[in-house]
Amino acid sequence: ASELGSAMFLYGGSPGTLQRLEQCIRTEFAGINIVGSYSPPLRPLSAEEDEAVVRMINQSGAGIMWVGLGCPKQESWMQAHRGRVNAVMLGVGAAFDFHAGDVKRAPQWMQKSGLEWLHRLFQDPRRLASRYLVTNSLFILALLQASLLPRRRLRDG
Repeated sequence: ASELGSAMFLYGGSPGTLQRLEQCIRTEFAGINIVGSYSPPLRPLSAEEDEAVVRMINQSGAGIMWVGLGCPKQESWMQAHRGRVNAVMLGVGAAFDFHAGDVKRAPQWMQKSGLEWLHRLFQDPRRLASRYLVTNSLFILALLQASLLPRRRLRDG
């Protein structure tokens, strides 16, 4: 983004997390253009507040918007604001917390082995157990069903 000169906006996380994140990004990526950030309250925004936030984002001139609300909240937020926010929106989950230094990442060997999810599950089992074990299992089942359906239709047709 810095090489392309794209202006960036950070949405999500606590005010302290955003402040530390901006500092880390500016240190690591010289010339990065962060034009704004917003830490939404833990409650839903009113229609007026939401419109003010959209206006703030659009007036910032951001071309890229990093949304760190966690799954599935960030996906719902991006879907609801598609066509209203004039920036490419990217959901980054807990990346704000990781890069700001608020949450410890898994050891390198776990990251390289694709097991960082397991490390996160042990760090926060109450919040992540149902997401990882139930929701992800349902997603895999739906994916398998969807991938098998077209084959059946071709054979039957």
